[in-house]
Amino acid sequence: MIYLCAISNIRSGACNEDCKFCTQSVRWGADIERYKEKDIQTIVNEAKLAKRNKAVGFCLVTSGKGLDDKTLEYVCRATKAILKEIDITIIACNGVASKESLKELKKAGVSIYNHNLETSKEYYSKICSTHSWDERFATCENVKSVGLRLCAGGIFGMGESEDDRISLLNSLKKLNPEGIPLNFFIENPRLPLKATHNKKMALELIKLFRKNFEKSIIMLAGGREIVFGDNFTEALRAGANSIVIGDYLTTKGERPDKDIEILKKEGFKIANEC
Repeated sequence: MIYLCAISNIRSGACNEDCKFCTQSVRWGADIERYKEKDIQTIVNEAKLAKRNKAVGFCLVTSGKGLDDKTLEYVCRATKAILKEIDITIIACNGVASKESLKELKKAGVSIYNHNLETSKEYYSKICSTHSWDERFATCENVKSVGLRLCAGGIFGMGESEDDRISLLNSLKKLNPEGIPLNFFIENPRLPLKATHNKKMALELIKLFRKNFEKSIIMLAGGREIVFGDNFTEALRAGANSIVIGDYLTTKGERPDKDIEILKKEGFKIANEC
C-alpha cells in the first residue's frame, strides 16, 4: 500500500537561519518566490486538489526557525478551515516547537508533526550554525510527548559520510517515528553544497531504513525525481511506501496524475487513509 502526501509552503523564504541545504534562507539569496502568509482559501483549495489527487496527508509548512505565537495562530486557522471542508490528515511542519504549542496544534486538528533531524549530530554543525541538532531532537521528543504522530527523517547527499547516515538512523531509532521522509539534496547555484547522492546509495539507504523500521511509513520525498526519474517504483520495491505528489517547497515536482498512472501500471495500491 502506497501513501500519497502533498505539501503546501504557506510561508516562503522568510528564514534567517543559515542551513546550507535550504533555499528559503535569506542568507543565500536563492531565486525563489517569497511571501509571508498564503491566503487561507488558497490553502484550502490546494488541500482539496490534493484530496482529489488521492493524497491522504496534507502538510502545512512555514519557513523560519520555529513555531512562534503568530505562526501557531496562522497554522491553527488554516487547519480548521481545511478540516471544515474536507477529510484529510493534516501534518504541520513549522520548525522547533514547545509542548504547549504542539498541544494547541493538536486541538486545532493537526494529527502529525514533521520535524526532520536532517543529518547526524556529528555532521550537523557543517550544514547549520544558527541552531543546534539538539533543538531538533528535543522538538521531536515534544511531539511524541503530547500525543501527536511524529514524522522525522533527513536529507542525504549533502557530503555526509556513511557513518553519518548510520548515526542519523540510530538517533531516529530512539524516537521511533511513525513516518520517515528520505530527502535527497537538490542543488541550487546559490547554495554552498553540492549533491553527493546517486541511485545506488539511495536504494541501499531505503533498504537499510526499511530493515530497521519495519512498521514506519518510509517516504520517498524531495529529490526523488533527480535520483530516480520516472523509475521511482524501484525505491518502492526497495522498501519505501509513500511519496510526495505535486510540487515541493521551492522546487517543481512531478504531475500527480503521472505518478498515479505509473503506480497503477506497476500494480501498486494507493492507500485511502493515513
